[in-house]
Amino acid sequence: MAMLILVRHGRSTANTAGVLAGRTPGVHLDEHGAAQAAGLPARLGGIPLAAAVSSPLERCVQTLRPLLDARPALRLETDERISECDYGDWSGRKLGELNDEPLMEVVQHHPSAAAFPGGETMRAMQARAVDAVRDWNGRVEAAHGEDAAYVMCSHGDIIKALVADALGMHLDLFQRIHVDPCSVTAIRYTRTRPFLLRLGDTDGLGPLVPRGGEAAAAGDGNAVVGGGAGAP
Repeated sequence: MAMLILVRHGRSTANTAGVLAGRTPGVHLDEHGAAQAAGLPARLGGIPLAAAVSSPLERCVQTLRPLLDARPALRLETDERISECDYGDWSGRKLGELNDEPLMEVVQHHPSAAAFPGGETMRAMQARAVDAVRDWNGRVEAAHGEDAAYVMCSHGDIIKALVADALGMHLDLFQRIHVDPCSVTAIRYTRTRPFLLRLGDTDGLGPLVPRGGEAAAAGDGNAVVGGGAGAP
């Protein structure tokens, strides 16, 4: 079956502001995020791509724009099923203040039971994203053959949930996965099982300990909801 190349959007204005963007309108790439996106065509230069799929949110479409400009034959498709998690009433709030919410402990340690007020459950988020990937795998393979590859630009929690599915991990373990802005994750799907080929590749990996109090460096071991801003 097809090889899926997952790209998390470049660093956004919400990432640098420490805000959980969710589906809040007006969030776009910051200057560093735009530079990350500009480097994407070279990073994927040796890979023939059969399709380009994006979350409809601006920061994802912006991230793929340089790649599409470099490959005029690629036509962008958007898919609501890989849009950001609907964080409901949490959307647009500072991550620092959300850490004091009782729900945060559930999000961190039992996400399969997490339901955002006014939003969706994390189980529903994963289910729709997995359905989208299965659908696109079939479409790409039918049109371009089983060795085809395609790129999909989405969001931190969506990508982590897809990796957990590919690894056969319970959703309650997905906070152990970390993907930086504009990182590349590759999953080869076969008839019997998926294979994780790359996880969060940023060309050199950068600092192995995230800065600024992010997930992997935090003493409490918590993951950054939404994915964080990555290393500077």
